Amino acid sequence: MDDGVFKALADPTRRALLDALFATDGQTLSSLTARHPQLTRFGVMKHLRILEDAGLVVTQRVGREKRHFLNPVPITAIAARWVGKFSQPYAEALVALKADLERPSGTEPPP
Repeated sequence: MDDGVFKALADPTRRALLDALFATDGQTLSSLTARHPQLTRFGVMKHLRILEDAGLVVTQRVGREKRHFLNPVPITAIAARWVGKFSQPYAEALVALKADLERPSGTEPPP
């Protein structure tokens, strides 16, 4: 199970599609394709199929449309398995430190 999720998350385009679904869940293929003009409709469909196969995206037919929804369960399971091995506060502190170090100098952290 984890292998398919890791493979799906390895591609930046698939991560961008997940981000788009996180921002607005239940999008159609047309709306997701519009967000990625560098890809053909078929290309977006291919990426969505990999995300579906990994269980990261679920679909629902609404009339003639097929809507895509983010399924957070596989990512949560991976986080529980891999991040759960470590102390959560330490992991969060390291993520915050990384963000601080990567922020351009002179800029304020987001609220």
